[in-house]
Amino acid sequence: MMLTTEEQQLLVKQLATLEHEIIIKACLGDDDNSRMVKAFLDEVIVLCPRLSIETTSLSRTPCFALARKGAEARVEFAGLPLGHEFESLIVAIKQLDGVLPAIPEEVSVRLTELDKDIHFETYVSLNCHNCPVVVQSLNLLAIIAPNISHTMIEGAMFDKERSKRNILAVPTILIEGEEVASGRQTVAQLLDLAIGRTSIPASLKKIIFDVLIIGGGPAGNSAAIYAARKGLKVGLVATDYGGKVMEIAGIENMIGQPYTEGARLMSEVEIHVNQFAVEILKDQRVKSIRKSQLIEVELESNAILKARAVILAVGATWEELAIPGEKAFFAKGVTNCPHCDGPLFSGQKVAVIGNSNQAVEGAIELANYTERVYLLGESSQLKADQLLLNRLKVLPNVTVITDAEVLEIKGTDRVSGLCYVHRETNQKHLIELQAVFIQTRLVPNTDWLIESGIRLNEAGEVMIDHRGMTNLPGIFAAGDCTDSAYKQIIISMGSGATAALGAANYLMR
Repeated sequence: MMLTTEEQQLLVKQLATLEHEIIIKACLGDDDNSRMVKAFLDEVIVLCPRLSIETTSLSRTPCFALARKGAEARVEFAGLPLGHEFESLIVAIKQLDGVLPAIPEEVSVRLTELDKDIHFETYVSLNCHNCPVVVQSLNLLAIIAPNISHTMIEGAMFDKERSKRNILAVPTILIEGEEVASGRQTVAQLLDLAIGRTSIPASLKKIIFDVLIIGGGPAGNSAAIYAARKGLKVGLVATDYGGKVMEIAGIENMIGQPYTEGARLMSEVEIHVNQFAVEILKDQRVKSIRKSQLIEVELESNAILKARAVILAVGATWEELAIPGEKAFFAKGVTNCPHCDGPLFSGQKVAVIGNSNQAVEGAIELANYTERVYLLGESSQLKADQLLLNRLKVLPNVTVITDAEVLEIKGTDRVSGLCYVHRETNQKHLIELQAVFIQTRLVPNTDWLIESGIRLNEAGEVMIDHRGMTNLPGIFAAGDCTDSAYKQIIISMGSGATAALGAANYLMR
């Protein structure tokens, strides 16, 4: 059996109400992979009488496309949509049946701008929590737009093809065979890839917000909820809604939730925020802020938003090593996400660079399917929780190297090695490997604030008082971009609440 009992039950429950006949157009051969896909499809159609299989020719073998009976197929799955992608299959079938989500007006308008046929391809791994977001978004676009088509490609099953195309990160998105992006993307960002970036609706430029929040992570969303509960007019601007939490595979220190995942947590947070009248502007990057009678926030689209108070919750990103090979091989063996990209290096040698909990967690996960994991920390000991260190110690294929300064990442068209020097002995070493996962310290996303007059410390963190306010009245900050002593999700949420209450108090006075 290809499907677990839970997957069978989910399939029956979700597809019991199908109203239209959905045809699975399959291109299968005599190879083992085709037999697996056929066994999978046979199990699926037995559980749903509205599904049937027809044979056809497609761009790959094994591959299958979905369409209503008599309609053109524009959604393809090359490989097995299991793991996280099993949901993508169910969602696509339901959407073809007519169960579509509410399509934002701006998306519908932008699709009318598309005057040519576009074919997307997405390489995925089945345990990547970011891949289904891209796959489901592109499938939706293909279902509602007659000139868009999409193929999900399972990287493990099409490993030779993936290697030939030098795809070393997931999700990787191609348009007409050309690589255009890697990583989690929203529907709006995918349209940007196809059409070009859009501006915000003109109506929003006329609004004067009571509180405008910059940042869509835990701090920003917490601030939005607390400010909205005060009856204030709240806006939230985010480049990447959900923030870096979306990259975290497992979270075990969220009080009240013994275990959750980053994407799941932020999905629940978004549902909570949407219960309030918060104007959310996704996929918009802020380039400057200035304070006059009101606070003006300028976006990269040149739109200007105005507010009486602003909360900066712009978060932080992984520090770059600033060494040769790092940028040249990014998404070609250099990456920040062990959970998403790790399976692409199954049976190979990889390195994780960092001392933190995230670095140790990454090494532990990678040890499950790689030949050897080298964990390189720059200090004399790892600075992770003892629980994680205990798990790490018992793994036979993990080599911990402390006092390591990484000098260079080597390769030609992809990573082939890493050079480091041992600080204590001053000896240089070369490790032959295929991937480097960078999990170093977090750097606040505050470069754009340098000329703003907002006080930053030497680390670039926004300096705030006990109410979350900066040195400029009316401008507050929260989360990992501030000078808070500790960078944790729960602390960011608390500081977002503090900043919102501080802003409400400021406006009241």
